[in-house]
Amino acid sequence: MDGSNLGAPQRDAIDYVERNKQAVADLNDAIFHFAEPGMQEIETSKLMCELLAEAGFEVETGISGFPTGFLATCGSGEPVIAMHTEYDANPNNSQAPGVAERSEIVEGGPGHCEGHNANAAAMVAAARAVKKAMEEHGLGGTLKVFGAPAEELLLARPYYVRDGYFDDVDVAFHDHIWGEFSTEYGQIQIAAVSAEFTFHGETAHAGLSPWKGRDALDAVVLMDMGLAQFREHLEPTTRLHRVITDGGVQPNVIPDRASVWWYFRDPDADKARGLFDQATKIAEGAALMTNTEVEVEVKSAVWPVRANQTLAEAVQRNIEAVGMPEWTDEEQALARATQEAGGVEASGLRPAATPLTGPSKMIFASNDCGDVSWKVPMARLWFPGNIPNIAYHHWSAGVALATSIAHKGAVAGAKALAASVLDCFTDPTLVVRANEKHIEELDGREYRSLLPEGQVPPTDTNAALMDRYRDRLAEHYPAKRPEFK
Repeated sequence: MDGSNLGAPQRDAIDYVERNKQAVADLNDAIFHFAEPGMQEIETSKLMCELLAEAGFEVETGISGFPTGFLATCGSGEPVIAMHTEYDANPNNSQAPGVAERSEIVEGGPGHCEGHNANAAAMVAAARAVKKAMEEHGLGGTLKVFGAPAEELLLARPYYVRDGYFDDVDVAFHDHIWGEFSTEYGQIQIAAVSAEFTFHGETAHAGLSPWKGRDALDAVVLMDMGLAQFREHLEPTTRLHRVITDGGVQPNVIPDRASVWWYFRDPDADKARGLFDQATKIAEGAALMTNTEVEVEVKSAVWPVRANQTLAEAVQRNIEAVGMPEWTDEEQALARATQEAGGVEASGLRPAATPLTGPSKMIFASNDCGDVSWKVPMARLWFPGNIPNIAYHHWSAGVALATSIAHKGAVAGAKALAASVLDCFTDPTLVVRANEKHIEELDGREYRSLLPEGQVPPTDTNAALMDRYRDRLAEHYPAKRPEFK
């Protein structure tokens, strides 16, 4: 590490993370084995909140109606700097760490297959390091640390922004695992509306008297056909995808209830909302054709993610000061074996941090932090805790997540994140310049929430899944609790 350009608070925070690298690894691994999907991150949220409370943060849980969401606060006055990240797993992706082939910990169970467990470990470590440096160096200001459940479902942060939790925030930082050590600026992800369409009909015996039924599943199929035809008229940047969440009970009973869950994505928030509006019309048409009724539930609606250039340049300086972890031959061998098993280029782990160059290329995924990034200037820090080239939401993306690769990456990420947050407390002009740049970057575009008025989060999501698997997952929980010092 080259810390010659770092101030004393930043160096002390980095030293704190280094001293606690075992605690970072233990927290990373605990959350990995909790393997809790969105809205069911009970053990994960509890442990994160305990570790922040032990450090002296005031912790508020259940914010915006999310039982596993939280806000931890320390300090007072201005500036107000926020950190936020996600920590949910995915269904059906249980994977034994360090094994470069499909090997489930719990057969059929949920698992981390992207690395949100490392996101959480890096953020908690960075938050504790920042608080300690603020106290030791007499730095004024307020640090807010947000826990955001269910990112894979694009849920929490639009609600937080709508409910005013970011109204007094000056700038925000988001950390996320990747196969590289980097940051970016410009628009980097796309908007999305997540909605479920439930059709209601009437049952009948499918063999004896089908004419007496009103088939809700037919309506789902017709909606699917309608959107399939509509695809011809979509712009190339648009994305639509769905799963049928309820298709009936058994073939000889006409389904009186069927539902389909759609995502509608576009780089422009208004266009994403327009896609949803058109899909609603198609659903109403399908209901009309089948003599059924349709009920529409918007689960979430998120703006595109954008990153602030001024903050990105500050983060990049800290990435370069911290430097890429040094990878062992064993770590490189595991990475290459996993890449080969995943059918991608077996280039191993990256040897150096990625330079910051121009506006970043937009990717066609979404993240619910997008609303934050339009409300206030936001930076995203990508830290190198997973294997390059592999596809997320696939078993191969779980291989590294409770190994030394993730441990080293989370430590590096926590160091750069802590130093970047402290830059805002030690240099008030950085916050001013970031906000001036934010206004310039928005170019007159005004943020407004896409959530329907009165919308509440779907708190029962994945509850049945965890009822089925939690006891079996608990058999693999690590006995060692993270201990920061």
